[in-house]
Amino acid sequence: MHARDATLVTLSWPRMRALVARWRRDRRRVVFTNGVFDILHAGHVELLGKARAKGDALVVGLNSDASVRRLKGPERPVNRWRDRAAVLAALACVDAVVGFGQDTPARLLEALRPDVLVKGADYALGEIIGAGHARRVVRVALKKGYSTTGIIRKLRAAT
Repeated sequence: MHARDATLVTLSWPRMRALVARWRRDRRRVVFTNGVFDILHAGHVELLGKARAKGDALVVGLNSDASVRRLKGPERPVNRWRDRAAVLAALACVDAVVGFGQDTPARLLEALRPDVLVKGADYALGEIIGAGHARRVVRVALKKGYSTTGIIRKLRAAT
């Protein structure tokens, strides 16, 4: 199996909106989730698989490097946006990756208006930003014991 060309899957906002419109014309249910996805681990893969199972096409909103630094601190991200996007784009369950530079995906969700918004169950329903821009919000259980922050902590302790 070979990875898909990330340039065919990572899209600008206008191209993403056009693709979502085409999927809607084809009566495909569009699912959206978002995150930093800095060091991809089994918890991320499980979440993305569960998200994809909620519809016909999965769009992943990916925080820009600048927004990751604002949210996670100056030492993050470990992997730059282009590399994080390429890894996500290679996953069979991901249909498209689109970046956003704001600290939340609210503007992107407003632009795309997905059928389903998927977030981890660590978010309370009232805490899910942009929920009003999706027809349905689904919270999914997270794989226990997996976190990028935990991985980074382990690596630092080992050095």
